[in-house]
Amino acid sequence: MQVCVTNASKSYSTVKAVNNLSFTVDSGEIFAVLGPNGAGKSSTIRMLIGLTYADEGSIAFIDSSGHSSSTLSSQQFGYLPEERGLFQDTTILKTLIYMGQLKDMTKEQAKQSAEDWLERFDLGDRKHDQLRTLSKGNQQKVQLISAIIHNPAVAFLDEPFSGLDPINQEKVIEFLEQLKSKGTTIILSAHQMSLVEKLADRFLLMNNGEAALYGDIDNIRTHSALGSSIELTLENHCEHKEFESYQGVLRTEQISDNQVSLSLHKDTSLPNLLQTLLQQFPVTTLQTIQPTLHDIYLNSLREGSGATESDNDSDGMDDALTAGLAQPIESSDAKRDKP
Repeated sequence: MQVCVTNASKSYSTVKAVNNLSFTVDSGEIFAVLGPNGAGKSSTIRMLIGLTYADEGSIAFIDSSGHSSSTLSSQQFGYLPEERGLFQDTTILKTLIYMGQLKDMTKEQAKQSAEDWLERFDLGDRKHDQLRTLSKGNQQKVQLISAIIHNPAVAFLDEPFSGLDPINQEKVIEFLEQLKSKGTTIILSAHQMSLVEKLADRFLLMNNGEAALYGDIDNIRTHSALGSSIELTLENHCEHKEFESYQGVLRTEQISDNQVSLSLHKDTSLPNLLQTLLQQFPVTTLQTIQPTLHDIYLNSLREGSGATESDNDSDGMDDALTAGLAQPIESSDAKRDKP
């Protein structure tokens, strides 16, 4: 299932949560929507799942046959909210069966799918326990299973790694890669940048309701103002501020008494800078490092980069809504065309 968002905007009262946003998610890819709190991420996802509607612009979902629709049916998508919304006093298996039946699965189909996924997440022996007896991380795994138990065409996952230790983070990565291999389109939002960079095919970095950067990691590196960084170790004590005045240096950081890091502009001539530094400082070691997604993300927020390839989430709405139960709602002043 391909997802196409074209010039979408969304306002709540006096707040413009999403402003003229356009992007495309290809069928069967993992697409990450990133940004600080208030960037517009959750407002965007709410429009995609039909919880709200865009005031302007359009959203289209295109299946493998080329058929296009402005909305997804409940059976076509799964939604993992950031806040947990499952029944705490019901057994895990009964909860998952119920969630599957909400998505038009038979009881037996839901039971089989639930047991399969629980085994994969090492929770098979806990299936008759109440959800409240599980740790936060294990509850997150059950919530994740509930979102995809019916094998949806599109999965929207808000903070899927929340509450998970490194071992279980790796299990979720394997889980998402399995979904992708089955052709599921995955749109996720997360704050664990190293995990997201490892997992996602492409990225949308949002700020103030707009696209700051958009594309795969190579495209984003190309269009980001941030270039490589250099870590220098000197023979003696040094102060990182000594390097701030050099052409092409964006920022400096003190790593240790005699070690500094220099973040460079992407257009900086690295050979010329290194030649100058080696002539003026007693450098013992140096290392050149490509910017990570985390580095680019922070720099984009500092610099206010514009979209290339081509939340304000202060709408006050509760994220703890379970997919299939939520109905589209709107503010009274919203301008929209019903699908």
